[in-house]
Amino acid sequence: MSGNDLFAAPPPEGQAPSPATPPRHEPLAARMRPRDLDEFVGQTHILSPGQLLRRAIEADRIQSLIFFGPPGTGKTTLAQIIAQRTRSHFERLSGVESTVADMRRVLSGAAHRLQNTGQPTILFIDEIHRFNKAQQDVLLPDVESGVVRLIGATTHNPFFFVNSPLVSRSQIFELLPLSEADLLRLLERALADAQRGLGYLNVRADEAALRHLARMADGDARKALNALEIAALTTAPGADGVIVIDLATAEQSIQKKAVVYDADEDGHYDTISAFIKSLRGSDPDAALYWLAKMIHAGEDPRFISRRLMICAAEDVGLADPMALVLATAAHQAAEFVGWPEARIPLAEATVYIATALKSNSAYLAIDAALSDVRQGRTLPVPRHLRDTHYAGAERLGHGVGYQYAHDFPGHFVAQDYLGVDKRFYEPTDQGVEKKIKERLAQWRALQARARTPSQKPEEPSAPPSPG
Repeated sequence: MSGNDLFAAPPPEGQAPSPATPPRHEPLAARMRPRDLDEFVGQTHILSPGQLLRRAIEADRIQSLIFFGPPGTGKTTLAQIIAQRTRSHFERLSGVESTVADMRRVLSGAAHRLQNTGQPTILFIDEIHRFNKAQQDVLLPDVESGVVRLIGATTHNPFFFVNSPLVSRSQIFELLPLSEADLLRLLERALADAQRGLGYLNVRADEAALRHLARMADGDARKALNALEIAALTTAPGADGVIVIDLATAEQSIQKKAVVYDADEDGHYDTISAFIKSLRGSDPDAALYWLAKMIHAGEDPRFISRRLMICAAEDVGLADPMALVLATAAHQAAEFVGWPEARIPLAEATVYIATALKSNSAYLAIDAALSDVRQGRTLPVPRHLRDTHYAGAERLGHGVGYQYAHDFPGHFVAQDYLGVDKRFYEPTDQGVEKKIKERLAQWRALQARARTPSQKPEEPSAPPSPG
């Protein structure tokens, strides 16, 4: 049954819709699609009473919408419910298959329908991110004039994958993975429904089996329902005629859980972001989980090890300089041995960095210095520090007065190395850096006493805040 068949002929005013029972050859997930907002499960952050989207649907104030979220969260179903509730004609196009000619045909039909009957058209475009810029631009005039109410669905962040003009004309709603409780409710509903679900069969599902399906579906209602249907239809009834779905049957029906992880898109960037923030936040357990997710999804080990090296330098820094050494060693080891053994040095570096003392002083220092170079007056190299390895350098005064530090006690001599007094590096009291702080305080005091009166202290430009 197509979307057009379902919504082309709305019932008379005030009469509740009575959709026909779908044929049983359709997948269970298709048969059990919610028919109205009361049947819709999940997405309470946008659909519970009083929320913006629900108010807009109930008041028939829908304009253009973009739904984004993982598979099986109700994007297509919600579009159909909106069309039915607002008594709109429903047209569906696919970002994978539809052409500009298809779009122009639908838009022309919508314009004639609106002019002749006054009935609005909802144009649902599945995987709208698949349309190129020219295809998306075709929609703009009719979306802006109200000829169609656009509902786009995408598993990708529309702010990255949909044209800005289209995004600016649409309200964006994120649909979240369904909770285990939501999925359990859907599974139990399907078992009880004799018309659309599996209620016509004599099925008894153990609670442990249903919970396993709900957990392994990873928030995907379609996956959970289809796994339940496979379990019911492939299990022979017992002597009493009852089809029993136990935990073992459920495990076979849903097989291995597929990790939601797009190697070059949101899943990739969100997971590595969580990994780095867990390392920075000193939570080795969380960091190991995100590492395991990336390993399971087949992430390039060099990508992970590069991020470990960056984190070791940026977030651990001089509080524990061995972190960078270990991260670099893990990078080399992972590249040398490859999967699956690479997981071991990567895990070792992950745990070490997560549990190390933290200091971002070197990171802040270089950013402060860069900010000063970009925004401040460019400083000339003091003459006594300039290169002397060529004939005539001494005649120019280069190197005159330079003092070789190793010729002095403690291998230190107080002399000017910049020409002005600037402070970029501020050590912390964390780990090894505490000793650095003590040494540097002594050296800076000697430098201050040796500095000429003309060298007034100068504050560096403020660096940008760390991201």
